[in-house]
Amino acid sequence: MAIKKLPDSLSASTAFVASTASSATSASFASFAAPLSRRRFLRNAGLAAVAGAFFPSLAPASALGRDGKTAPSNRTTLGVVGLVQGWDGFHKCAGRRRGIVQAVALCDVNSRRLGEKLNETRRWSNGKDAKGYRDFREMFESAKLDAVVLGAPDHWHGIMGVAAARKGIHVYGEKPLTHTLKEGRAICDAVKQHAVIWQTGSWQRSVPNFHRAVELVRNGRIGKVVRVEVGTLGNWGARGNRGRSGPAPAHIDYDLWVGPAQWMNYHSGVVDFNWRWVLNFGGGNLMDWVGHHVDIAQWGTDKDRTGPVKIRPVKADFAVDAPFDAARSYEYECTYADGLVMNVNSGNGTKFIGEKGDWIFVTRGRLNASKPSILSEEIGFEEYHPYKSNNHWGTFIDCLRSGKETNTPAETAHRSASVGHLGLISLLVNRTLQWDPATETIANDPAANALLYPAFRAPWAL
Repeated sequence: MAIKKLPDSLSASTAFVASTASSATSASFASFAAPLSRRRFLRNAGLAAVAGAFFPSLAPASALGRDGKTAPSNRTTLGVVGLVQGWDGFHKCAGRRRGIVQAVALCDVNSRRLGEKLNETRRWSNGKDAKGYRDFREMFESAKLDAVVLGAPDHWHGIMGVAAARKGIHVYGEKPLTHTLKEGRAICDAVKQHAVIWQTGSWQRSVPNFHRAVELVRNGRIGKVVRVEVGTLGNWGARGNRGRSGPAPAHIDYDLWVGPAQWMNYHSGVVDFNWRWVLNFGGGNLMDWVGHHVDIAQWGTDKDRTGPVKIRPVKADFAVDAPFDAARSYEYECTYADGLVMNVNSGNGTKFIGEKGDWIFVTRGRLNASKPSILSEEIGFEEYHPYKSNNHWGTFIDCLRSGKETNTPAETAHRSASVGHLGLISLLVNRTLQWDPATETIANDPAANALLYPAFRAPWAL
């Protein structure tokens, strides 16, 4: 697929690509003869990715300032939607590549928070003011965005992600990829169709101990992996002030906050953070962490483009203190076509177990093995080397300018999230599911299949 990239550099092999790409792509390359424009390159320039190859690039003088740094007209323009979770990613994307990123647009339904963050942004946005928006649709339409950080609650991920892709806006999207499985497929399709770069906030892929664990496992240092035990930190629940129902404050557009989810009356303990434990908006810790520890399990077992074929529920304890109804503790097992069994539970970390009993365990701040010598094994040049990223947010910005795929693209994130979606469905219906990862359908179970699809509140739609 041709990926649109920023005009930080031009391909030295433009002529070769234009002669081998599709007519539509060739037309895009024909526009190179026109005066250089950051927006033109973002929208029209196809990446030189024929047969998966990336070509050397030369930086055009017009893309650089007199001091050799990125000229203001060629900086990556960045926006953010959702200033609670999204603010961290937004600040890191802009801060880690300061000088080549320009913060231009902030969006939040909370007008007080929006005003506060606009003031804060002025202090580190290259001396330029960002514009504030209440509605992401207006921001996507009027702000000249190269990229956006999507940090809204889970129930917004699908609609916002697809809308950004259709506008040709590159996306750093928080995990899990989406609130329902079919929304994930919609994002993957939109990203491919509109050739945008996508990075998911599964940032453990850019942390050394997780990278090392995957490197050792994928190169057979514990033999064939037959089982993976994955803990997604269950037993967490709504934190702090549990809040109460009542009218929404005037500074919060609550109708827009609910958006495509089914209507629920305002509850002060839900908005901002604790929505995660309300299934109408999130998926509990199961879905909150599937994009971390299950994602590492998928990476380490080479399952980034597929999924399990059977999902068996073991146990679940769903909260009943309304409005909180997510599972507090849970366990289910996924079986893959090659016989691998992945047990997902409410523990912590990812443990890969080999056929002879050797194992590697990894979580934040820890990397252990059944034999200490396993961890010091050298990896040969000809062996598998995982995608190397030292900074998840910086990698996203770098990929915008190089056209290279990120280390957690949409399809990868979708497959990791699918393990969580399917597990949650199996726990809700309390029966084993037969899953086809190619067609993404559940066999002979209409009720379970129905849970794959979002039930959007009118007038929202993908």
